[in-house]
Amino acid sequence: MKKKRLIPVVLLKNGFLVQSKSFRRYQNLGNPITSVKRLSEWASDELVYLDISKDENYDMRRDDIKHPNRSGILDIIEDVSKVTFMPITFGGKIRTLEDIEMRLSRGADKISLNTAPFENSKFISEAAKEFGSQCIVISVDAKKTETGYSVFSNGGKVDRNISPSEWAKICESEGAGEILINSIDRDGMKNGYDIEMIDSVASSVKLPVIALGGVGEWNHFAEALSKTNVDAVAAANIFQYMDQSVYLAKKYLYENNFNVRKPDLLLI
Repeated sequence: MKKKRLIPVVLLKNGFLVQSKSFRRYQNLGNPITSVKRLSEWASDELVYLDISKDENYDMRRDDIKHPNRSGILDIIEDVSKVTFMPITFGGKIRTLEDIEMRLSRGADKISLNTAPFENSKFISEAAKEFGSQCIVISVDAKKTETGYSVFSNGGKVDRNISPSEWAKICESEGAGEILINSIDRDGMKNGYDIEMIDSVASSVKLPVIALGGVGEWNHFAEALSKTNVDAVAAANIFQYMDQSVYLAKKYLYENNFNVRKPDLLLI
């Protein structure tokens, strides 16, 4: 039986690792390269790396650190790929096939699309044809509205007036290889996944689905794995505040008989 995956998410904003809350408030946590190296050493199954910068400024304005300042996302991708031993999905500011090619050539294993498929209805199918469905992840940001769950793009600002399950089915038909479903309402709230929304998406497609948004304790991972048919559970903030956090989360799941890979003490 295929193992369930545990996936940390790293958010990059203008060169810095940040903590997000409700897609509006961002707290600077420091150097993202250092964090990625730790997450890799702690036996993460994969990593999702999302660039949420509004402009092209990635200079951390720190000349007193070992890691050099970088002026662009491609250099950062190359730096990250050198310090990890896990598959990495990169997302953010991808609008063309050339954008995808450049990220894959610098070390990305997969790419994540959010806004571009709404701007170009053929983009998913074109990307899947060019690079293979296996490396095309669709990042679905959604929240509850007066009429039900709706998908938002452009950093959670534009309501696309389509339910996440319907959008997931469209993406599947266009050739996407995986769905990352993220709750805007739960982002940074530590109150657990939106199980109802996640279950509706996981039940609507045959693609692997990754749950994201709201983890505040290890039991929230267990809840998603036991109550939905997701293939992976992901989180961002919780992994940044505890030494060996990914190992400890996986150990919790493994000891509670969830179908995850056995945590490897040799990587600690």
